[in-house]
Amino acid sequence: MHIMHQSSLRFLLTTALLFATHFSPSLQAQDAKKTAQKPTIEVEIVPSPASSLVRINATLQRYNFIRPWEKGAPTPRRGLGAFITGKRVLTTAELVENSTYIELELTGTGEKTPAKIIGLDYEANLALLEPIDAKSTILDKLVPLKLDDSVSAGDTLEIWQVEDNGNSVTTDVKVLRVAVGNYFIPGSRLLTYPVKGSLQYHANSFTLPVVKNGNLAGLLLSYSSKEQTSSLLPSPIIKHFLDDLKDGDYKGFPNMGLGYAQTLDEQLRKFTHISDKKGGVFVRRIVADSSAGKGGVKEGDVILNLNGHDIDSRGNYSNDKYGKINFSHLVRGASNVGDKVKLHIIRDGKPIDLEFPLLRKEPGDYLVDPYMFDRGPRFMILGGLIFQELTLPYLKFWGDKWPTRGPLNLVHAQANPEPYEKEGRKKIVFLSQVVKTPATIGYQGLGSIILTKVNGQAINAIGDLAEAFKKPNAQGLHKIEFADHPKVIYLDARMALAINQQLSKYGIGQLQNLK
Repeated sequence: MHIMHQSSLRFLLTTALLFATHFSPSLQAQDAKKTAQKPTIEVEIVPSPASSLVRINATLQRYNFIRPWEKGAPTPRRGLGAFITGKRVLTTAELVENSTYIELELTGTGEKTPAKIIGLDYEANLALLEPIDAKSTILDKLVPLKLDDSVSAGDTLEIWQVEDNGNSVTTDVKVLRVAVGNYFIPGSRLLTYPVKGSLQYHANSFTLPVVKNGNLAGLLLSYSSKEQTSSLLPSPIIKHFLDDLKDGDYKGFPNMGLGYAQTLDEQLRKFTHISDKKGGVFVRRIVADSSAGKGGVKEGDVILNLNGHDIDSRGNYSNDKYGKINFSHLVRGASNVGDKVKLHIIRDGKPIDLEFPLLRKEPGDYLVDPYMFDRGPRFMILGGLIFQELTLPYLKFWGDKWPTRGPLNLVHAQANPEPYEKEGRKKIVFLSQVVKTPATIGYQGLGSIILTKVNGQAINAIGDLAEAFKKPNAQGLHKIEFADHPKVIYLDARMALAINQQLSKYGIGQLQNLK
């Protein structure tokens, strides 16, 4: 009997198996089925400072409100932004104010791409950026942060930072309460999260995202190292901002346009006929052309209820989620421009119900602009006399104590615009300073004087001034009248025009900005 060698047997078996596999469709189908049934394992990338934050580099160039024809030197500013859906980056408006160039930089690799602003609200201190190049792919591997609006008092949040070397830094902070507080713009009050926690300064800490369980809960507004407390811009305000941008017609946050006083004093409650009522706030000022002004609210009214919420004597109402909070949140945070607001008020002891739409008054619609970014001040120079429209940024050149150090008459006009508005003024035009020229001899000491008329024409805005200077009197003189001393001065029209052509020698490269 012939015995086959073991190695030859293995060869025949292997050959037979390969033959069967190659020519058997059923075996191939079974193999493919097994492969198809194999589960695919997808690894979810968790949001982290390294994967969800973008470094923002901006070049800023502020305008000079004392020498309005000049701009300041370009200055760099760096911060962090939160990467969100749609390949967009969310940051604070403060980071990109008066920007001339913006770029996005990956915190890990340092790759950069120029960026543009696609949404901006200085009152809410929010800006939305995206690459200028729509084909840019440097953000493709980042993980977008989702919004988390579930924050309440007592929650622990994380403040995220990234150092220059790419290392991530997280700091735990505890939410003390939810309140209405000040933002970047003076007078702009919106929802805030006051938090407690020791925050160390690291590179690029100008804007810092704050997260809860890996989701975006807000952005850092301010930090006090002494108190170890911070103020956060919360996600509900961010959501309001992003939702408003969706249709391409951004309207912003509405404002009521009134000033009020608490009614804790019993004499005030008796005077306003609300001694038998609970709560209420006393309306002491109405802003011209505001929601309240157009809606029929008057000075001396007492607001008891807004949109079904009772207002207490301190100006708070009970929010189901946040507890006691200022009633302005019902207007600025919980409503949109165009929404109807319902007020129940007491006027001269009688109950009245009002209903009217909420509006947003643009900064340029105020008698004195409360803020001005991305454009220079309006001004006009003639013969060495420099005229400007009054703005709050101008007054702020006197420093933090400008209310006491600034020109008294201009500070008073800013705080009390009503008399000027009743005169029909749209803006306050004033003589800010005088350049010594042959046409201004004797006037060098003048400045900070409010104009009333030029050549008999009332000056209600800088455009009126430009028109009035086209009409000198028969003697070829401009008659310029002021509200205060010296009351009247005269300027030779022909000489003033000739001097204007030579003012470049004084370093003045632009003679007017009327836009």
